[in-house]
Amino acid sequence: MVGERGGEIVRLQQVQVVPLERVTRFHGWLGRKRRSRQACRVVGESRTGKTVACQTYASQYPPRQQVGEPPIVPVLYWHAPEDSGPRDLFDGIFDGVNYQLKRGTISEVRRRVYEVLRSCQVEMLLIDEAHRIRPKTFSDIRDIFDKLGISVVLIGTDRLDAVVRRDEQIYNRFMACHRFERMNRSDLKVSTGLWEKHVLQLPESSKLTSASMQRLLESCTQGYIGLLDAVLRSAAIETLERGEQHISKAILEAVIAEYR
Repeated sequence: MVGERGGEIVRLQQVQVVPLERVTRFHGWLGRKRRSRQACRVVGESRTGKTVACQTYASQYPPRQQVGEPPIVPVLYWHAPEDSGPRDLFDGIFDGVNYQLKRGTISEVRRRVYEVLRSCQVEMLLIDEAHRIRPKTFSDIRDIFDKLGISVVLIGTDRLDAVVRRDEQIYNRFMACHRFERMNRSDLKVSTGLWEKHVLQLPESSKLTSASMQRLLESCTQGYIGLLDAVLRSAAIETLERGEQHISKAILEAVIAEYR
């Protein structure tokens, strides 16, 4: 039993994909942008699920490679570090296609980036935390879209909107926008049920969609799906460590107290 609990705890620590309707709709929207080679933005508060949804979309199009040929990477995802400059962008692209580049001037590196994106047949470039990017880097992002016909997706918080709107040339290209909102009460109940079924998978039902449990979760999470995920996983792990079969109200209250 101890070994089984340990295995379940390890499972709960891993990222798992939950079939949310809002994510399915978002993936459909991204697919249309990719097929039509359009640039766009994905905007929302932190912990509303943007990153996981984009990473999940990219994982649906894994790289393919034949011996002696460059990899085919239909969808490339890059998580921008703080204060990203052009070289950070280029290095992120090279890392995404496992390309090793020797030193060169920024012009030489830029030219090589174009060649690599073409040879790897990249159709969509997802740039997460795009609000961290230096303003001057957006001209290189714009050129990737203009010169290569790649669907470039900027993902970030409302700070991204402020950055994009400062430059008319950038805003005109990235005008299309999908917004990630916080969950309403109905969304929270549905998502909680899906988490209990697909992620927690405890021996007994915890009745997390009951009115009393939902009041606790609504007050704590404020509609942020990232917080819901963190709270429910923590509560499930605490339950297993205590040798219990389901999340009790007392356990949930104790975990929620950590997030206030």
